[in-house]
Amino acid sequence: MSSTVTAKLYYFVPPADGSRPWQNINANPVTGAREQNFGTSEHEMAIENVRGREHEFTLDKNGFQFYKRPSKHTGFTDNAKIREEYYPESIELIKELTGASQVVLFDHTIRRRRPNEKEDTPDKRQPVPRVHVDQTQASAIARVHRHLPPSEAPQLVQRRFQIINLWRPINHPALDWPLAFCDFSSVDPNDFVPTILKYPDYNGETMSVKFNPNHKWKYLKGMTPDEFALIKCFDSKEGVAKCTPHTGFEDPSTPPDAPLRESIELRALVFFD
Repeated sequence: MSSTVTAKLYYFVPPADGSRPWQNINANPVTGAREQNFGTSEHEMAIENVRGREHEFTLDKNGFQFYKRPSKHTGFTDNAKIREEYYPESIELIKELTGASQVVLFDHTIRRRRPNEKEDTPDKRQPVPRVHVDQTQASAIARVHRHLPPSEAPQLVQRRFQIINLWRPINHPALDWPLAFCDFSSVDPNDFVPTILKYPDYNGETMSVKFNPNHKWKYLKGMTPDEFALIKCFDSKEGVAKCTPHTGFEDPSTPPDAPLRESIELRALVFFD
């Protein structure tokens, strides 16, 4: 069932003046774009549909892993209800699938594609059309200190910990603007560039990714709301996949009448004994 499409992916281009790259988390309300001091380059890349071979990809080998498990919570319209109902079941799911001893969810994002709207605010997020990794080592450690008590955080960062996103389509299959994953085994460490992410009240850090023709891209075509992906954004353990670059992309094989993509991603701090 596997097949390959060719699609445009957008990679990081360093600032021309050699300065440290940065991007605002919120888009400019007038232009609809996130202000930044770096560029992007467009590259046609082969993206393999691994439907039928999902089981071959694992978090520690490739940086991503696919599962099928329906969610008890199905509304995804009320943030309070999501935290009350979807968070607990997802914590138990991540524990079960990773063997973690403790999981702390620190936020979530719902994305609904709206082609005619420029707005991309915290309440109206759209799919991200640029290759990236959500965290760097510095921001991952900072997240532990930000979200765990001072009495626990120093000990927790001494053990193995990860940041993992749980990404799931909502309401209908994600045929429109699906998510593509870059196999960590095809990545060179020099591809990664730490980039300041400017929040209204503090500066975080994300990982931009430079173009590399050796990148091997995968996706699971038509992921349903009963399916989800675990996406590794950071792992303190050596000798395993540290992360996986990922991006939303315009799939040329998407049927013209496919509903616009809707998805939710949870971000989790994952700790091991």
